[in-house]
Amino acid sequence: MKNARLKAIYNETFSGLKLFYRDTTLSDDLISNYRTGQIIQEKGFTDMTSMGGGLSGNLRYLIASAHPKDLSKFNPDSAKIGHFLLDTIAYFKVLDVYKIQNKTQVLLLNIPDNALLLLKNSTSNLEEEIIEKARKKFSDKIDLDLIPELQTESWKQRTKPPIGMNDAGELFFDDSKIKTEPLKRIEIDIVKKTIEVNKKPWWKIW
Repeated sequence: MKNARLKAIYNETFSGLKLFYRDTTLSDDLISNYRTGQIIQEKGFTDMTSMGGGLSGNLRYLIASAHPKDLSKFNPDSAKIGHFLLDTIAYFKVLDVYKIQNKTQVLLLNIPDNALLLLKNSTSNLEEEIIEKARKKFSDKIDLDLIPELQTESWKQRTKPPIGMNDAGELFFDDSKIKTEPLKRIEIDIVKKTIEVNKKPWWKIW
């Protein structure tokens, strides 16, 4: 993969990244299907909110995405719940599965479909920073009051299904089909906006 293409993938994935919330209740068997470093695919639309309050179920998906659709621009009711949407056939990298007592947070990084091989076989300090921030958000918010606007039956039905699998726990995508390569360590200099792989400068990212 040429450097220009790698640059484009990292720009598309990380530039303008924001965090979104989606709470539900799942069985331990379904939750156990998620593992750190895994690539999953969601076939349907992914509904999520920019509003983060207390956990309304036993599982929170914290979704990091740079390209969601802001539905509040088209619907006043969507603005009340901070409604964002990802299109069908969305791919995610599971960055972290973090549990506090009986509640779990699954951190998902929304990735482009041309980045599966690269992001499956690499890790970066940017991902680590996202994980650190996500864990702090979870511990800070887990015992907060619920947001009333997100407790409607309509919203709960939208966010009830698991992401990346059906209700029986069958994954929509088998990431074992992705070619396994030695894990690359990618360092991103946030100040200088550059990336290094194995301490060798590559490019400016932003």
